[in-house]
Formats: sequence, C-alpha cells, structure tokens
Amino acid sequence: MDKSFHRFTELFEQLGLQSDPVSIKQFIAKHSPLSAAVSLENASFWTKAQSTFIREQLLLDADWAEIIDQLNKDLR
Repeated sequence: MDKSFHRFTELFEQLGLQSDPVSIKQFIAKHSPLSAAVSLENASFWTKAQSTFIREQLLLDADWAEIIDQLNKDLR
C-alpha cells in the first residue's frame, strides 16, 4: 500500500494550529515532556476535535499515523 507522506506543517494545519517551524517548535517546547502515563490523544492541550482526529487516525493506521507518532515521540 502506498501511503502519503505528511510533514509536521501539514499535521499542524490539519489540527488548526500555527504551522510555521517556529510555532511548531514552541508548541513542542510548551507541551513537553508529556507524561508517559498520558496517551497523546488524551493530552489536556487538545480540543475535543483534535483529540478525536488523532485517535481516529491512529486507530485506522491512516496516512497521518506516522507523523502523529513522530509528534508523540517529540513531545516525550
């Protein structure tokens, strides 16, 4: 299966967040480290829509899952 490759900028746009490199770095710095006890989609800084999007994409192993996994790693 050929999956699309998404960048952080596209993920942040999809989530309705500022997507320039400086804003992405600031977001990660602000919300790190995310406790290992909290799954990414349940983090308190997401809106319900953002949380639902992340959860669904991971459950479906959709083309967004890879970049969501990378965000998860970067926030830990």
